[in-house]
Amino acid sequence: MIDHFALGWVTPVLSFLLSCAGCAVGLTCTARARVARGSASTGWLALGAISIGGTGIWVMHFVAMLGFHVRGAETRFDVGLTIASGVLAIAVVGLGLFIVRAAGVGPFALLAGGIVTGLGISAMHYLGMRAVHVGVEITYAPATVVLSVAVGVVAATAGLWLSARVHNIAAGAGAAIIMGIAVSGMHYTGMSAMQAEVVRGAVATPDVGVSVGALLGPLIIGVTLSTILLLLVVGLAPSAAEMEAQEKFKGWQGRQDELQRERVSARRSPLR
Repeated sequence: MIDHFALGWVTPVLSFLLSCAGCAVGLTCTARARVARGSASTGWLALGAISIGGTGIWVMHFVAMLGFHVRGAETRFDVGLTIASGVLAIAVVGLGLFIVRAAGVGPFALLAGGIVTGLGISAMHYLGMRAVHVGVEITYAPATVVLSVAVGVVAATAGLWLSARVHNIAAGAGAAIIMGIAVSGMHYTGMSAMQAEVVRGAVATPDVGVSVGALLGPLIIGVTLSTILLLLVVGLAPSAAEMEAQEKFKGWQGRQDELQRERVSARRSPLR
């Protein structure tokens, strides 16, 4: 009765590519956050959370949901809950990134951040599913739900570890693919827990929410504009390597200035 690939392989492939792209941009931001200081570091972490949580996770979830269909039923989305699930994804990813930055990349920090972020991502997934109305009752297999949460925690922990370790383009590309696989795996594991029993004549047209077509236009515009802005910020800003080189130069320049002041002071001081 439930078809997760109503549009064929378009939705899983597109959602996976979007997840990889969002995670790649997010990892670029977190690499800059490790080099930057103060408010600049916080700003880069926030952009990383928006990219990973927004595009890498939530947009992936929504695009994959476009292939969800219950035969004989119309799919509609609750706009408020759909937006709330996106905000939740960004918030929990940001919380995990800030936990790792504050506590370091030790086992305890990774475990704490992974659990918080993984549970939050799982909550985002099921909140997003709660926003879907198909006119029939949807139930979930408890064991598969638990498995999907476990996958979410593992994926989040791996993502946080990668966000603190990636230093070059090659590593970043590999990490983005790994994170894309993990996010997609969590999504489809959670989706496989869904059960819907449709009795002939028992399907009702949902009277809440909007159709996929009505939501798709604003979503595409919003995602496109936010992605362009993120790419502009990341593309125009110095890379992590350039920022690190600038910091080293500032440190060297500061030491040279200090030596110069000492020389001037020595010349001015009396010889006896």
